[in-house]
Amino acid sequence: MPFVPSVTHLFDASGLPLFSLKEINALAKEEKERIYATLVPEIVFERYGFDRNSYLSPDSRERIRFICPKGLGLLRIAVRRQPEDTDDLFFVEMADTPFRQMEFSFCLINDPDAPRFDVDYDSSGRENMFGTLRRNIDEEIRAMAAGLTPNQVRSGLNTFKPFFERFEQFVASLGIDIIVAEPLSYNNAIHYERYGFDYTTGKQLMLWIDREFQPGGVLYRRLDGSTPFRQPGMEKTVRGRSWAIHDGILQKPWDGIKIYKTVGQHAHVNTFAHWNY
Repeated sequence: MPFVPSVTHLFDASGLPLFSLKEINALAKEEKERIYATLVPEIVFERYGFDRNSYLSPDSRERIRFICPKGLGLLRIAVRRQPEDTDDLFFVEMADTPFRQMEFSFCLINDPDAPRFDVDYDSSGRENMFGTLRRNIDEEIRAMAAGLTPNQVRSGLNTFKPFFERFEQFVASLGIDIIVAEPLSYNNAIHYERYGFDYTTGKQLMLWIDREFQPGGVLYRRLDGSTPFRQPGMEKTVRGRSWAIHDGILQKPWDGIKIYKTVGQHAHVNTFAHWNY
């Protein structure tokens, strides 16, 4: 991924420099939404026809939502193509940290026309908190067969790269030089490595996972066919490993993985040398 080009510092309408989400959130509604609209992927306007000025959908029934309350250093942007849609087309959450970093909390970009897999609900229709409380095994099997990764309810739109480049430029425009995150799953961690992230905590675990998925390793031997998510050969791909880890093959929770990125720099970390998604 290329370095962030020289970025002009962000100023408010009166000419004062802005250094945080909290400062942006203190601005008038129209001004802060204009700033935050630069983070919305182009596909929302070009393919799905949202208006760049009013943020309304083509049928004027839905609007890009900017959740950016005054007094808080928090931003959520949510785009739903139609009010009755089950899922957001685009959703991102970020927050200031006490250490003048930017926390990249959550991001999803869904193809609203792709088949949906109800992996976020158990078989009784109850939300399952990303499979941490209860799982919907039948739906997970279907999602895995369709090429999705754990916790993914629909396929994406292949537009994360341009979005993240915009996000990194936005962070740079506030004079912030560190982005922090906590990957939700193994495949997320590997994905973020490709965008230049390094590990605050968890790197040794990631290296251990890679080593133990090699022939003869502990995790390799646990791919014994005992569940649909522990089939021999799954060690060869990021997706396969991630489903096995989601299935509990580590015999401990996926937890404590924290990552960071220095804005404009690539850490060149690779904990899966023979990368294959």
